[in-house]
Amino acid sequence: MKATARAHTNIALIKYWGKRDEELILPTNNSLSLTLDGFYTTTTVEFRNDLTNDIFYLDNQCISGIPYQRVTQFLDLIRQLAGKHIFAEVRSTNHVPTAAGFASSASGFAALAAAGSKAIGLSLNDKALSRLTRRGSGSACRSIYGGFAEWQKGEKKDGSDSFAVPIKPQDYWDIRVAAVVLHADEKKVSSRVGMKRTVDTSPFFKGWVDSIPQDLEQIKAGISERDFEKVGSVAEANCLKMHATTLGANPPFTYWYDTTFTVMQHVQKLRDKKIPAYFTIDAGPNVKVLYLPENEADIKRELESIPGVRDVILSKAGQGITYL
Repeated sequence: MKATARAHTNIALIKYWGKRDEELILPTNNSLSLTLDGFYTTTTVEFRNDLTNDIFYLDNQCISGIPYQRVTQFLDLIRQLAGKHIFAEVRSTNHVPTAAGFASSASGFAALAAAGSKAIGLSLNDKALSRLTRRGSGSACRSIYGGFAEWQKGEKKDGSDSFAVPIKPQDYWDIRVAAVVLHADEKKVSSRVGMKRTVDTSPFFKGWVDSIPQDLEQIKAGISERDFEKVGSVAEANCLKMHATTLGANPPFTYWYDTTFTVMQHVQKLRDKKIPAYFTIDAGPNVKVLYLPENEADIKRELESIPGVRDVILSKAGQGITYL
């Protein structure tokens, strides 16, 4: 009863920010992402009769506290689906900076869902696996697929119609992402806490949700047409609207550092030089820059020249779940 799976992170081009149901992790809006090949989690799950509780190792360290609780609660969902009560040893290796705005929970829970369900004997199709993965981390449901994927918020209260669907596969379009690493510390306001505070208190939140359908329509048209300017400009504007909602929360907060603004300004200057580049930022200070392969050298040189930038990691479109 053992399996190993690898899942890649995804970067949301149309952001998920806000839940209508905290327990089932049901979003207030659809979101759309690109899976990245440069960041991933590899997880092995082994269900063993000799264990009296779950064990979780992350990067060879035995984990306790809230991260452990999230993993064991997710394993409970897998056990419930399988109708089995047996504990597991989980070993994960993260090739993602944890809790620094690089969606490590997305690749982590997608890999856990895939390895755990296979190890216990479940045979889930991609839709069912995405629906299950959502219960661990919302954005993780999109990491089941390579390339572009859309998480459909669904309408049903039980969440049965809330899962991700593929839009375009990994090899459809060679669009690239430069991850600009500014800081690797854990966030002061976690995504979950920040999201709830925004939903509950920000007067800007309703406007954010109301704007999503048009953003989705435009970016999907841009993807279909392989129109980089359209995709990039919609993604950048959507990101700025999401972060604006946090400034309206009570108490207000932001995930950005001074260097975050500096990187954003440099990306805009690249466009002034007729080098197409657009930024997007998840719930963290680090910036992701969308670009095309022919501009890679110029983009990398510009980003690495910015004081305070620790690293620039280049990614192509990534694949979906793989079993090792």
